[in-house]
Amino acid sequence: MSRLLSCQSLSKSFGPHRLFSELSLGISEGERLGLIGPNGSGKSTLLKIFAGIESPDDGKIFQIKLTRLVYLPQKDSLDSHKSVEQNLLDSLSGDDIEDVERFNRVHRMISLAGFSDAGQNVAALSGGWRKRLAISCALIREPDVLLMDEPTNHLDLDGIFWLEKLLANATFAFAVVSHDRYFLENTTNRIIELSRQYPEGYLTVEGNYNEFLIKRETFLKNQERQEEILSNKVSREIEWLRRGPKARTTKAQYRIDEAQRLQDELSSVQTRNANNKRARLDFDGTGRKTKKLLQMHDLGKSIAGRRLFGNLNITLTPGARLGLLGANGSGKSTLLHILCGDTQPDEGYIETADGLRIFLFEQQREQLNPEDTLRRALAPTGDSVVYRDRSLHVVTWAKRFLFEGDQLEMPVGELSGGEQARILIARLMLRPADILLLDEPTNDLDIPMLEVLEESLQDFPGALILVTHDRYLMDRVATQVLALDGSGGAGLFADYRQWLISRKHLDLKCKPGKPDTSPKSKKPQKKAGKLSYKDQREFDKIEEKIIAAEENVALWEKKIKDPVIVKDPDQLQECWDMLRPAQELVEQLYLRWEELEKLRSIEK
Repeated sequence: MSRLLSCQSLSKSFGPHRLFSELSLGISEGERLGLIGPNGSGKSTLLKIFAGIESPDDGKIFQIKLTRLVYLPQKDSLDSHKSVEQNLLDSLSGDDIEDVERFNRVHRMISLAGFSDAGQNVAALSGGWRKRLAISCALIREPDVLLMDEPTNHLDLDGIFWLEKLLANATFAFAVVSHDRYFLENTTNRIIELSRQYPEGYLTVEGNYNEFLIKRETFLKNQERQEEILSNKVSREIEWLRRGPKARTTKAQYRIDEAQRLQDELSSVQTRNANNKRARLDFDGTGRKTKKLLQMHDLGKSIAGRRLFGNLNITLTPGARLGLLGANGSGKSTLLHILCGDTQPDEGYIETADGLRIFLFEQQREQLNPEDTLRRALAPTGDSVVYRDRSLHVVTWAKRFLFEGDQLEMPVGELSGGEQARILIARLMLRPADILLLDEPTNDLDIPMLEVLEESLQDFPGALILVTHDRYLMDRVATQVLALDGSGGAGLFADYRQWLISRKHLDLKCKPGKPDTSPKSKKPQKKAGKLSYKDQREFDKIEEKIIAAEENVALWEKKIKDPVIVKDPDQLQECWDMLRPAQELVEQLYLRWEELEKLRSIEK
């Protein structure tokens, strides 16, 4: 495969802050590259350099002649005063193509993207549909290489599934910056992480995101081991150097030089390992022993004559972690505001434990004053905060969230979106709660921070309701999933995977803004009748089989988390290889159960 786009010895800094140096990598034909790394590592800047929007400080960019390169930024440049169709036409204005081809491309893309009204004004689109249009404006240009910066931002789950399907059938190469771990898992065949914890400033792994995790874990463990070995060697050499002058003069000069080289190497490895530091999140519960924290009784709500949900009857107990799914506008945020008392339901009522402490984390950043300093945002009443009955200086508290001391006097408005999100999480941690309501807490967070957030939410002793488009986080955290269809219906599922299976095979409604008008092929209905002897026996045993299959999945998932196995890449890979078919078997059994249930319902 030929390299379509590459860079050699690339370096870039903003003021004193160095993003990367001596970076050399490329994108080949058929490559689906996922670009990840901590906030501030230079991912978006690298895409802009490839696209010719930014210039490197040093290094060279190479691009094969006539390669069509298209860049999709985080923030679109759509004209809100024009229609969907006109924006698509405008995106082709610089291309030398005939009018007929232009017309055909636009209308193919309108159909492919699922727009029901090509004449609709862009200003009237939701954030998710606006993002679809921005993606469509990039795809319509038929790129050889597509550079995408956070393309799943603002997309709801239907939009993400749509984009994944498009990229699965893509004939072009692409590089994508994303913090959506399932999106990376489902779309990429190579992962590059930019980080100072690696000798060359990045780590590249052929394969999807799960394969990257396995190899990264092995690399970092080996690097920690390297530090330990070097430390022991340096200690021995330092001891030798400290001996008397007579002893030193009898030794060869090369040994003295070698000791200095070892010290330099150790210092370099220690610096890289230090860059692997993680934020420390620990949400504080009240320690309440009440079994029932909150009960919803026939809860219902409508907005502007449209019913969002109704007849919700859910009980939250300590340790409950409810995931809330649904398309944009289906009522997820509205339900959270009802639960915290900001909005009143139209139907039903909420019963809470006495003195219940419930707090809402909102996705909007309006609650932060952009003119406040970071110091004031973290510690509003002084130079310290009280966390779990302990007084902590603001510098110590800031470091817990990966802020440096010299950032404390910076205005909040000059901080990145990810840094502002960390401030909001820090504030939430200072408020002991029985129930946490989290509305898109992952916005702008990088993957290292997402991993820490995931662990913290799993350990939270109270109850929580989580609204997120991050399927990876939802899958790991939620013990139950409530799916809203935006038309008044709701379904409760054991977990994210059960919802996903149901969505695929039972056609759970998730598109309130766009009715499904595609023709359905009519399959011949089976005539009513009893289950055959063989089917009846299978039905009698299938629940047992599902339980056994789910236990098998749980066993392999447990092994994957075993610290002993994690250290052994061969064993870990073997566990992953066993887990995938085990999960597929569970899905197949559920599908077969549904088929048998349908046969029985026809019979009745």
